[in-house]
Amino acid sequence: MSNEPEFAATVLFVCVHNAGRSQMAAGYLQHLAGDRVQVLSAGTEPKDQINPSAITVMAEEGIDIANNAPKVLTDAAVQQADYVITMGCGDECPFFPGRIYRDWPLDDPAGQGPDAVRPIRDEIRAKIEALIAEIDARP
Repeated sequence: MSNEPEFAATVLFVCVHNAGRSQMAAGYLQHLAGDRVQVLSAGTEPKDQINPSAITVMAEEGIDIANNAPKVLTDAAVQQADYVITMGCGDECPFFPGRIYRDWPLDDPAGQGPDAVRPIRDEIRAKIEALIAEIDARP
């Protein structure tokens, strides 16, 4: 066995509340990449529960995020990540050299019903598929 890391990459998704976009992105990445990628998510001002519409639309995809809990963003989480994907909180995210930062401008699903959240979910899935391809193409 070689000295390769256990994961191809560690990805941290950050949004304001860690209740919608970042949870959906984390759910998709875990579902689509499996054990190849370590998935973290956090919020700059986490809510006390996951957005119910996000839970509903992810369940439609066969992905259960209902038991996830919003977490507060820490410097340690950012330092652990290879990729830091922000969604609407870019300036509040701590910056550490050597990380790959991406900002995904996605609509906030807070307070929206499932019909409004589905297009956000689908946009997230497309971005996750592109991210997996980028991670897989890394040397």
